[in-house]
Amino acid sequence: MKKQVLVSVDRGETRVALLEKPKGKRSYRVAELYLERRGARSIVGNIYKGKVDNVLPGLEAAFVDIGLDKNGFLHVDEIVLPGVETPRRGRGSGDGKKITDLLKPGQEIIVQVVKDPLKTKGARLSMELTIAGRYMVYAPTGEGIGVSRRLDDKERDRLRKEAKGLDLRDGGAIIRTAAAGAKREDFERELQYLFKLHEVLRKRAEENPAPSLVFQEADLSVRVVRDIFSDDFEKAIVDDPKQYQRLVSFFERTGPELVERLELYEGDEPLFEKHGVTEVLESTMSRRVDLPSGGYLMIDYAEALTVIDVNSGSFVGRGKQARLEDTITKTNIEAAIEVVNQLRLRDIGGIIVIDFIDMARARNQREVMKTLRAALEEDRTKTFTAEISKLGLVEMTRQNVTEGVREIMTRPCPTCDGEGVIKSEETIAIEVERRLRDEVGEEEAYLVRLNPRVTAQFTGEGGGALRALEAETGKVFYFEGSEGLPLDHFAITARGTQEEIAEQAVPFSEGDEVYVHIVEPHMYNVDDAVAKIDSYVISVTHGYRYLGEKRLVRIEAVGRTSATAVVIDGDQDGDDDALDSKPRRRGRRGGRRRTRAKAESASE
Repeated sequence: MKKQVLVSVDRGETRVALLEKPKGKRSYRVAELYLERRGARSIVGNIYKGKVDNVLPGLEAAFVDIGLDKNGFLHVDEIVLPGVETPRRGRGSGDGKKITDLLKPGQEIIVQVVKDPLKTKGARLSMELTIAGRYMVYAPTGEGIGVSRRLDDKERDRLRKEAKGLDLRDGGAIIRTAAAGAKREDFERELQYLFKLHEVLRKRAEENPAPSLVFQEADLSVRVVRDIFSDDFEKAIVDDPKQYQRLVSFFERTGPELVERLELYEGDEPLFEKHGVTEVLESTMSRRVDLPSGGYLMIDYAEALTVIDVNSGSFVGRGKQARLEDTITKTNIEAAIEVVNQLRLRDIGGIIVIDFIDMARARNQREVMKTLRAALEEDRTKTFTAEISKLGLVEMTRQNVTEGVREIMTRPCPTCDGEGVIKSEETIAIEVERRLRDEVGEEEAYLVRLNPRVTAQFTGEGGGALRALEAETGKVFYFEGSEGLPLDHFAITARGTQEEIAEQAVPFSEGDEVYVHIVEPHMYNVDDAVAKIDSYVISVTHGYRYLGEKRLVRIEAVGRTSATAVVIDGDQDGDDDALDSKPRRRGRRGGRRRTRAKAESASE
């Protein structure tokens, strides 16, 4: 499978896309996406000199101050101390030293971030330090040489022979997947580079006080290209000269033979748009993902897991002999491939539950699982997948190290607080009615500020709900407000006599002229139409012919929640220039409020 890497650098963010061309295909498809914002870089791989803030024997863990908003979390299994044997305990094991014997509050330690702070959790830390290079990961406190399991057995054996006898300076190393085809001289050259980085790290740790950063991992573009660039890749295309030079400099030190595969893009069309990446990036915001045959996925995110539901949609099988089981199986096989695509594109981690359509035959279930596992072979992130349950569910986990594209590009809705639902207008109107009963005093009338959609629950259908409330309380209520208000906004803005409140609440007087946007037909009179200014309704006589247009009307009659009007500029086009040139009458309340209303209605 041929691959390419695209690197696009803007002032505010760096974007990296991994493109793959499957065998037998002519074009590339976007397989993975990565974003990094200025001032919000991933800290995975960073090494800090920290100070133990608290040790919790019940969790066998410590919280370490590394200079961030939240303390990092260090489990006992991740503790490495010079001259101290710390056998791996695991949960429920009784062997090994207790964490209270290893760490004390106030103790200074060197730790590395292995998982970014996610949601409410702080960074996950380890004292087993690693420094990543192109072909190897050097572990100063490790021992021996390991080889990536993603390589085939023959290549792993060859690499072990090439690396045999390397001087690791009492440390250890892991040979990476990207080292496929590497020679001994490649390892020796890279080790010298990694030793220099470790020496810089050690010196900074001695000189700097805790908490402080002593080693910073490479930025996104260098990190991604370093980790994935191999013989399978045709080229890496970069649209920023400075970033291009950084990559050239890195590969000159670690893989000189790959420098010629770096390309500086200088085209007029943006790099991501030329290769169709921008469209794919936008699609990661959608819950629905369509499948080739007409089925679709629905992806829902929760705090602890992600649920992916498979639906047959418009796919009903092919040909007259199509059977239900075959239709379901084909949809599930397409879904298995697309699920993995979406996991990689969106970088979804944690617990994942896939709800496949129920299949009656075990053979078909095995075929779907075989397809899912084959697709996961292309995923560089660690995964574990269980079998299909009796309910048609597949449970799996995928390593969650950093925030995905969706988390970086979005934030929780301030209205629903990320819940995805809000109270309905009817529910809020019922709550407002209860509050009005509790909060009314001795005054005769009240002006209430609400969102117009909530006001409509009182004034709609002839205003029966409002009349019932007034009959029960013995008070008179007027409403004001605009669509810009939160749906659950409630405030009593004025109290007084009915005449005083009416003066404030009714926006027009008889004879006033105002520009309105005629937005919908009248419910009862087919020749009439309706305009709305905030929560105030204007019925326009013979206004149906102007539906969707802006017209100057004259107010003929005024009520508490609505008015009637006639069009007086039927031969005009109702543009904004006419709004400034047409003379207007001012009613008893003057033109200030009406001018505001006209401006708001014109902007709808």
